[in-house]
Amino acid sequence: MLDPMPCTHRIISIGTLPAHPLRGEEGVVRSAHATTSLLEVDGRRILVNPSLPPQVLEVRLDERASMCLADITDVFMTSFYPDHRRSLPALEHAEWWVSEAERDAMQDFLDGEQSGADSHDDRERQGLIRSERELVERTRIAPDELAEGVDLFPLPGISPGSCGLLLPLPQQTVLICGDAVATSEHLEQGQVLASCWNREQALESFKDAIEIADMLVLGRDNAVPNPIRSGGLLG
Repeated sequence: MLDPMPCTHRIISIGTLPAHPLRGEEGVVRSAHATTSLLEVDGRRILVNPSLPPQVLEVRLDERASMCLADITDVFMTSFYPDHRRSLPALEHAEWWVSEAERDAMQDFLDGEQSGADSHDDRERQGLIRSERELVERTRIAPDELAEGVDLFPLPGISPGSCGLLLPLPQQTVLICGDAVATSEHLEQGQVLASCWNREQALESFKDAIEIADMLVLGRDNAVPNPIRSGGLLG
């Protein structure tokens, strides 16, 4: 009996910050979007952080993988922040996944927002909350093993339930970090995003990420070898 093929991964789109503080940028100098990855395993095509607008992501998928959005079977979001999921409306046919902690935190947030909107009878805000709640309810809680060889790796701090994906491949261990490790400069300087939900947890998650993986897929940058691990490509 043949062994199952290992998961394959590739970057579909390299993300960016609205302004990069470690390069001396301030304000908003560009449109922010998260790094989008594609995993293929057991006939499933898992798109991680579909951040770009659908018409742009469609082109990127074709360029990078000769695929279209209709080919995607699953979507995983490392967090439920809006700039991680702009293409969700074009992926209704796929299964949507997020960590249980992130889903619960988003529901709690919307409950609080609902109370404020109702007390002020803010119809526009109520409509936005309703739309967000529909997205959350459509999203499923990801199992610890999302697919064969694709394991959830909790990285709380950037958001309450931020979660990466760990790929223990034959030659190296790859971690899709989300914003837990944002850019190569953040990696080099041991920094986390200033906008994180809980800085102490974010720093712990940063440490966990660089302790576990040979290759890191950064939240707003490319895939890079982990410079501190002997198993990494710099070792």
